[in-house]
Amino acid sequence: METTKKNLREPIVCVLGHVDHGKTTLLDDIRGTTVAKKEAGGITQKIGATEIDKNTLESNMKNYFKNIEIKIPGLLFIDTPGHVAFANMRSMGGALADIAILVIDVNEGLKPQTIESIDVLKKYKTPFIIAANKIDLVPYFITTKNTSFKETLLKQRKEYVDALDEKIYKIINDLYVKGISSDRYDRITDFTKSFAIVPISAKLNIGVPDILMVLTGLAQRFLEDHIQFENKTTRGSVIEIKKEESIGTTLDTILYQGTLHKGDKIALNTNAGPAVTKVKAILAPGKKGVEERDSIRSAAGIRILITDKLDVISGTSIIVVKGSKTDYAFNELIKESKPDIKLSDNGITIKAEAIGSLEAIAYEMEQNKINVREAQIGDITKKDIINVSTLNNPLDRVIVGFNVNISSDARENMEYNNAKVISGNVIYSMIDDLNKWLEFKKHEIEEEKKNSRPVPSKLVILPDYIFRAAKPVIVGIRVISGRVKVGDKLINSNNKYAGTIKSLRDGDVNRQYADKGSELSCAIDGVTLNRQIFPDEDLYVDVPENVVKEMKDQDMDPDMKETMEELIKIKRKEEQFWGF
Repeated sequence: METTKKNLREPIVCVLGHVDHGKTTLLDDIRGTTVAKKEAGGITQKIGATEIDKNTLESNMKNYFKNIEIKIPGLLFIDTPGHVAFANMRSMGGALADIAILVIDVNEGLKPQTIESIDVLKKYKTPFIIAANKIDLVPYFITTKNTSFKETLLKQRKEYVDALDEKIYKIINDLYVKGISSDRYDRITDFTKSFAIVPISAKLNIGVPDILMVLTGLAQRFLEDHIQFENKTTRGSVIEIKKEESIGTTLDTILYQGTLHKGDKIALNTNAGPAVTKVKAILAPGKKGVEERDSIRSAAGIRILITDKLDVISGTSIIVVKGSKTDYAFNELIKESKPDIKLSDNGITIKAEAIGSLEAIAYEMEQNKINVREAQIGDITKKDIINVSTLNNPLDRVIVGFNVNISSDARENMEYNNAKVISGNVIYSMIDDLNKWLEFKKHEIEEEKKNSRPVPSKLVILPDYIFRAAKPVIVGIRVISGRVKVGDKLINSNNKYAGTIKSLRDGDVNRQYADKGSELSCAIDGVTLNRQIFPDEDLYVDVPENVVKEMKDQDMDPDMKETMEELIKIKRKEEQFWGF
């Protein structure tokens, strides 16, 4: 067992939480832990990640926490905060991070992105701690800075301690509703049963030693098997791709398994499918800044210069391959490139810049009971607009784009194609916009449906306004109830065909419909006046039986309701159970 303990790699830590709750400020505190003290070699801001080595962990905790034995070689913090970044960084289909910090504003509690973060952490089964930030804004706070929460609390008045407790209990209760049992870290006796809440002030650099202590303790106690360094197939996850004419394509990468050597052949995903290239150079920080290395072992944040000009997909894994045997690596990459998303026959289209984002958005759509019909990586194109605009269901004619561009020809096509585009980089905001659009569209469709389907209506021909007796009949009418529309078929009180409304005209204005109380001229096709229809005669809109059944339980105007009852009586003269 001792051998295993000596062969641990750095646990990889990711920071998540709601916008403006302090994720980046906390990362800045962690990065500055040793820089501020000018300790050589302690903290190293690597490319895409910040590493705190074992000596730095010890020096940051020894003044506050006694008898902490550190067995891990350090902690590696991913510098890109947020749950979408977390989802985009993957290791063999799972989450890249071994453990996460969920940042919550102690004064605001759980917000939409907090809940999204919790959902993503649950999905990937990633253990996490909660950083309850902005404790300096709790009433009665006596200012301290650059210290632990434990030391800060000793200097506070009882009023502050009580106020802070109240806010933390509120978070504990809200998390419990989400199925998460939690407590303040110094009150937990069994960390297998409760998630730890660490109160901090990122602004005043309070609580970083506590966070480092809890992360270290949890990693050593519960993640030992998971973070054992194994010199198996070398793997990493690409965070960012940079293309520079002078040097070529570089990949900011988190190496999480094995050892990478200069000259290694690596397989990765490109827009053209899996490909193989060579590691031309490995860049990593050294004593004199960023230096070229011949090899580096996991876990590490590095920049890799590759030999070929490839259109590499962000979020792809890199897998070292030996000789010409690429089948296994390619199969892994092909499997990885297929998003784990449940698609429906009907639903919206989603697009994102990377597979993890796509899955994160699809997961949130599922939580919000919104079906996804199509999910793709890449910018929104003219083809996307055209495809969506031809769908039968108007509610499906929408594209939600996360962190993607809209091409100029797509924008042009949006002008005259029936397609809606919702884009942005905050998932909960886009879902909010989508729900508003869906509600608006449903209301619009319902209104159109009302305007297009026949409804129980009655009209009478005004005897003083007869303009033509046939082909078509043109007369003045009064609408007694409901709404009559162009195209409505009419019947008389004996259920006999009484013509079809060809047009409605109010003075010089053509109308598509006329409501109860309207008096206007009407052209009626298919009948002759004084043969099939007569002045002063009540005529009814011929409403299909299914519409009557649907409308029976709906609230309606008393006159329309009376007309519907008259219509049912007329129909039942020939069909006894019509309308049941």
